[in-house]
Amino acid sequence: MTTEQARPAPDDRRWKALGVCLTAGFISLLDTSIVNVALPSMEHGLGASEAAQSWVVSGYALTFGLALVPAGRLGDMRGRRQAFLFGLALFTLASAACGLAPGASWLVLFRLLQGTAAGLVAPQTSGLIQQMFQGSERAKAFGLLGSVIGVSTAVGPLAGGLLINAVGTDHGWRWVFFVNLPIGLATFAAGLRLLPRFPASAGRREEFDLFGVLLLGSGVLAVMLPLVQEQQWHGRAKWALLPVAALLLGAFWAWERRQGRRGRAPLVDLALFSLRSFTLGALVSLTYFAGFTTVFFVFTLYLQNTVGYSALAAGVTVLPFAAASAVGAALGGRLVVRYGRKLVVIGLGGVALGLLGVVAAVQVVPGDGVGWATALPMLVGGIGSGLAVSPNTTLTLTRVPVKRAGAAGGVLQTGQRVGSAAGIAVVGAVYFAHLADGRSTTAIQLGLLTAVGFILVAMVLAVADMRERQAHPQPERAVEPVRRGSGDGGAEEKVGRSG
Repeated sequence: MTTEQARPAPDDRRWKALGVCLTAGFISLLDTSIVNVALPSMEHGLGASEAAQSWVVSGYALTFGLALVPAGRLGDMRGRRQAFLFGLALFTLASAACGLAPGASWLVLFRLLQGTAAGLVAPQTSGLIQQMFQGSERAKAFGLLGSVIGVSTAVGPLAGGLLINAVGTDHGWRWVFFVNLPIGLATFAAGLRLLPRFPASAGRREEFDLFGVLLLGSGVLAVMLPLVQEQQWHGRAKWALLPVAALLLGAFWAWERRQGRRGRAPLVDLALFSLRSFTLGALVSLTYFAGFTTVFFVFTLYLQNTVGYSALAAGVTVLPFAAASAVGAALGGRLVVRYGRKLVVIGLGGVALGLLGVVAAVQVVPGDGVGWATALPMLVGGIGSGLAVSPNTTLTLTRVPVKRAGAAGGVLQTGQRVGSAAGIAVVGAVYFAHLADGRSTTAIQLGLLTAVGFILVAMVLAVADMRERQAHPQPERAVEPVRRGSGDGGAEEKVGRSG
């Protein structure tokens, strides 16, 4: 097993290598939302039941979330380049299998495999960015990653609508998966040529914490299952899994502490949570994604099922958010070095303001004109999202040793997946409860207000971190990895005066 040193790649290759990472991240995150508008096509062309459709969406999120932390740790140990390329190849093959699926059960199975592959790729991206870049360049790179996160999630409904409109209802859903093939193959070929090979250090060998993987995986599964299946599993018995999850995650925490005391490399270095920037940043990310991703879930349902928009028209309606998010994220990557956590607070405020504008627009202009009425609020919310996501990622990971970058990125993105699942469960429950009463306008307004509530919680956390930094401006010390002498690559740089 090898570890990698934190040495930047040559200038003429690392920005191209970043393009490879971002492209892979784009298609893996695109698949979290592109299938939403393809569900009616799956029902029509494949005969997929409501339960199968649910698992096509939730199964991907489930295995994606389960794979993140162990995949990040595997990349830290074996090499992020190798883990990235393997995950990308598996994702491309799974996408082809999904598109060729002869039945709904096969589609669900291949979709679970596709989610696992996406979870293998995602933490390598943040880890490679930390290896290849430092200081303001790292902030710019994370800004571009934030653009990808925002755009890929928001543009999914539009891309799916375009494909179904072009191919037709019977087979349009297959091309939602086939579109990944040329992109995946080209990205894999470019990755072989451009991704840097960081030299291995001469440090001690590390063991993979398999029992830790089982405990963490079981705990995350127990948390996510009742959330992603909230609409399909009727009754309250499903919530009994949450206390089970608490016990499993508590056992995982105790096991990881024991691993550290015995001098063995844990799956997650618990010393990471002694960093204020990492802990609060991860909580901001979790609560923000609980509000951010649910907007597209309930709003596109409202547009198609209540207003009568086509899949394509629903996708076009959320396009202003996607475009503005890309601009905001690129801008945030440049400004985070100067403004730090203040920028995250401003961005979250912009998202909340934009969603409140959507709530008002639905009330004032119901019916077919709602798409035009929500364009400006969506634009404001998108800019805010870009200013929040990428700076928060930069500030959360900046003090993490490069040697633990993969596992830390896995923890951060696991929080995002759990937050998304929890948000969809809560916001979806509010929306469907009022929709059942025949109050569609009230349903979408209350659903969006619930999403705003999550975003305001994230804003409170960001303000708390900002104020504590202002009161105690001394820089934090980087967390030392559990195993010393294994090539940490030097101290991390401080990014931002107040962040």
